[in-house]
Parts: sequence; structure tokens; C-alpha cells
Amino acid sequence: MKRSIQSSAWILAALLVVAAGSGCVQRRMLVRTNPPGAQLIIDDQEIGRTPASVPFTYYGTRKFTVIRDGYETVTQLHDVSAPWYEWPPLDFLAENLWPWEIRDERVIDFQLQPQLVVPTEQLMHRAEGLRQTNQRGFLAPSPGPVVAPGAPPNPQAPPPGTIPYGASPYPLPPAGP
Repeated sequence: MKRSIQSSAWILAALLVVAAGSGCVQRRMLVRTNPPGAQLIIDDQEIGRTPASVPFTYYGTRKFTVIRDGYETVTQLHDVSAPWYEWPPLDFLAENLWPWEIRDERVIDFQLQPQLVVPTEQLMHRAEGLRQTNQRGFLAPSPGPVVAPGAPPNPQAPPPGTIPYGASPYPLPPAGP
């Protein structure tokens, strides 16, 4: 009986040592851009300038926005998928019982493209066209009315870009009694 209590005490002590020394999962994302120094926004939260190393807690799809003067703004969704040791029920073991720290580091790179410069003549020509359209009482050209996929277009709707200012593109229903 005494031997059983002693062995149980040793097992309990060993478990306490393992539990006290158990690590956890450290998650970090390193976001780099070429060229560096771009403003980084993740999930609509401003992070700072690249390269940036950011801790994260949850896996899933993240929205990255990268902004730098003289370069096109990039907005992309990236899937940060969970590794195999973060699948249930293994995640409990990795987070609570594994005796060492686990590091999950992700590197996300962005190649920024130089911003296209519109020639002044082309910009002035487009502005003059919009001014003339406005003076005639028409709205600026639009992509057209929103139509559900597969639905036939409204035959009573005028073509895109020809709606007089203030007019509705769809006729109003007749007034009731």
C-alpha cells in the first residue's frame, strides 16, 4: 500500500513538472514588401511599416492592404491555415501538454508595382468629356443597372449612361386609389 502511494506521488510529481514546464504555440506573421517601407493594414487594423512581424491568435482568412507612395495599393485576402498539430483534439495537446514551445511563423511577401501615371492630356480629355456630359443633363456613364445573374434585363430601362439627371431609370408604378 505504501509503495503504491509513493509511486502515485512520483507520477503526480512528474505530471506537475511536465505541466509546469509545458510550452505553448507562438504564432507570428512576417509581412515583407519589395520595396520595403510600405504601410501595412491587416483586417482593417493599421500595423505599421514593412517589414513587420505581427503575433496572431486565430487561423483563417486575413485581409492585407499594402500602401506606398508611387506604387499601386494592394489589397489581398490570404488564408492562414492551421497546421496539423492545431487540429482538434491535437490542439489541446500542443497548447497545454507538450513540454516545449512550438513556433508557427508565416512569411507573406508582396511585390509592389509602380503606379501608372496618366498623361495630363488624357486626363484633361476625360475631364472635358465628363463636363460636357454634365452640361447636357446626363449622368456620367455607369456600368448599367444591377441585374441578378441569369435574369433577363429590364426592357424598359434606358441604355447605360443615357439617364437624364434626376430621372429614375425605372418607371414608377401607377398610383393606387
